[in-house]
Amino acid sequence: MHDIKALRDNPQVYVHGWNSRGRESSQADADSLISLDSELRAAQTAFQNAQARRNEASKQIGQAKAQKDEAKAQALMAEVESLKTTLETEDAKQRDLGEKLRTELASLPNLPFEDVPQGEDEAGNVEQRRWGDPRNFIFTPKDHADLGEAMKMMDFEAAAKISGSRFVFLKGQLARLERAIGQFMLDVQTNEHGYTEVNPPVLVKDHAMFGTGQLPKFEEDLFKTAEPFYLIPTAEVSLTNLIREAITAEEELPLRLTALTNCFRAEAGSAGRDTKGMIRQHQFQKVELVSITTPEQSSEEHERMTGCAESILKRLELPYRTMLLCTGDMGFGARKTYDLEVWLPSQNTYREISSCSNCGDFQARRMDARTRKAGEKGTRFVHTLNGSGLAVGRTLVAVMENYQDENGKIAVPVVLQPYMGGLTQIG
Repeated sequence: MHDIKALRDNPQVYVHGWNSRGRESSQADADSLISLDSELRAAQTAFQNAQARRNEASKQIGQAKAQKDEAKAQALMAEVESLKTTLETEDAKQRDLGEKLRTELASLPNLPFEDVPQGEDEAGNVEQRRWGDPRNFIFTPKDHADLGEAMKMMDFEAAAKISGSRFVFLKGQLARLERAIGQFMLDVQTNEHGYTEVNPPVLVKDHAMFGTGQLPKFEEDLFKTAEPFYLIPTAEVSLTNLIREAITAEEELPLRLTALTNCFRAEAGSAGRDTKGMIRQHQFQKVELVSITTPEQSSEEHERMTGCAESILKRLELPYRTMLLCTGDMGFGARKTYDLEVWLPSQNTYREISSCSNCGDFQARRMDARTRKAGEKGTRFVHTLNGSGLAVGRTLVAVMENYQDENGKIAVPVVLQPYMGGLTQIG
């Protein structure tokens, strides 16, 4: 959500920012918002003037009656009655205009930071660094789905019978390995990086989805129940909304939260993409990282969060690269995003495994999440950040493919062996 006063004062900043994200209607959007804002303020002024006149006339009625001026009293009473209608009209008008303004503001994406590269799509993303060298296989590496099915520990066909496409049964040692990966990630983020573990709801109301920006724009990507609840597409929703409609003491920031949850995505725009295997599932596990900061802390916290996510890949000894997303490839609510992409031998390329974003005060405005320094009366909006630390299923995919041998067995990474009861190989 944007600050209408800031937009009114400097509309070209917003037009430029939205243009850089490929929004062709940016100027028209800004003009419409400014026009609605002007109408709203005029309606508010008319309402306030009518209210003030009604109060004044009500006092004058008493004065007229005290002076036994019945004609004047009757005229004032008629005016008050007329003003009642005016007040009802102007109140309805300002509520309607306020809702229209809020709806339009809620539909517009965040503005990129100045250091975000310009670009239309992923081709404009800029590599920041690489870590690790892809393994030179002396055999042709297999896809994770082929490896898992050959071991009879990954069953897509059985899952399709009961749930349809983009689901999987994991069994035996592979199921345990996925559990081990998630627990390892949580332990690192809580014990070493200072995140507080949270076990949050995975069913949330629409206002929570609105707060983090999934609604109203991305409803088709969500699973909705009859209540209505929505199944979370990421624990970012639950964790970030912990501070909604609240004032957090500035001395408590940064607040760092993490959770391992199931996530649910309809993948409405992904028809035909990654239809084989576990890369793109309707249900998957992810360790989420969320930070709540002051405006001054958020840029440094963004770098720190990205490093916390990278540390998992380093410890698993999985080659990866860090990409700074361009203006045209960032998510709706982000001002700056780093993607971590892990090497997948079967595809001979890097694939996204984490996305770490600084949202500035965009989500905070939607949630009315504020902070206040001790001893001060004024408040200001917090900054919110979120990232994957990491996507558990995709990490399992990367481990399987990078640690396979020519016999289709999977070596267990050293850091995961304590979580596997000392097991060193699967298959």
